Amino acid sequence: MPNRPRILALAGSTRAGSYNRRLLAAAVRGAEAAGAEVTLIDLRDYGLPLYDADLEAREGLPAHAQALKDLLLAHQGLLIAAPEYNSSISGVLKNAIDWASRPAGRGNGLEGFSGKVAALLSASTGRWGGVRGLAHVRAILGVIGCLVLPEQVSISFAAKAFTETGEFIDPKERARAEALGATLARTITRLHGE
Repeated sequence: MPNRPRILALAGSTRAGSYNRRLLAAAVRGAEAAGAEVTLIDLRDYGLPLYDADLEAREGLPAHAQALKDLLLAHQGLLIAAPEYNSSISGVLKNAIDWASRPAGRGNGLEGFSGKVAALLSASTGRWGGVRGLAHVRAILGVIGCLVLPEQVSISFAAKAFTETGEFIDPKERARAEALGATLARTITRLHGE
């Protein structure tokens, strides 16, 4: 397919058995089935220090932050599975956004986010499925220029939602995640043309 939509997919959790990484895998399959080219990254591989303006002034943008910015620039959409930590966004996800939104040379720093289409998912061991955290992620992305799809997927009681191998127990939940990935791919295609 020419001009396939390009989507950057990531989870806001670095835990090896993360429920959000399992949820993200289903959404990635849906996006790919809808014709998207998906780049799946693990924030653990970026090893970003906590954002510190003094560090940035002294040393500039860390190499891993620049690599993340470059990936954002190369993609038209974001697929983010965001865990809820204390009713909000995880520290690792917020830190990655903070670094990736810093100016590096030219521009205001938001080029990697501005005009991107984002889809959000969350899996939580609690009854709310991470929706309180997703509200914060949605607000942050909206302020820095992303068009965040109104549809989102949240999985409650995530410890009981997956098999030991990471697959969904309920095929309807898997289908919801796959459908969101497909919706993101189709939305990007409509916005950017065939």
